[in-house]
Amino acid sequence: MFVRTAGDRDLAAIRALLVETWHATYDAIYGAERVTKITDEWHSTASLKTKMTRPNSEFLVADDGKRISGVAFAEGIDGGELVVLKQLYVLPGLQGRGIGGMLLDEIIESFPEARAIRLEVEGRNTHAIAFFEANGFVRSGDAGEHTGAAGETTLVYHRPLAG
Repeated sequence: MFVRTAGDRDLAAIRALLVETWHATYDAIYGAERVTKITDEWHSTASLKTKMTRPNSEFLVADDGKRISGVAFAEGIDGGELVVLKQLYVLPGLQGRGIGGMLLDEIIESFPEARAIRLEVEGRNTHAIAFFEANGFVRSGDAGEHTGAAGETTLVYHRPLAG
């Protein structure tokens, strides 16, 4: 398994991974119909392609030479001192094998000037919360909670970085 920058040839595989992962994670929370609507909008090939060219960002895939098994996307803000992790997903059948950790490490290494990394996670996504907490993230006391676009409570987590 290796982590590399995503390219145009990966778009269909990334979309398929996101659709599968979103249904596995969020169908029980939002319902399958709503998840399909969200993934059609947020994870369209055009939307993913736009992310690949966004300045101050990194779009990565975990690849074993046969398939894309994970994806991560992050942006640097505040002059690059803060990394905002927007996506980190691993195929459901491959979770727990270190792929998410590899993607997270590579995202952090992609922003050497960063002093912290921040993310938002669905309050009912306990699997993701456990992953991020195991990787040194803590609930942010200053950003608090808010209701996300899907109407669920979104929690903000952060992790300081050496720098």
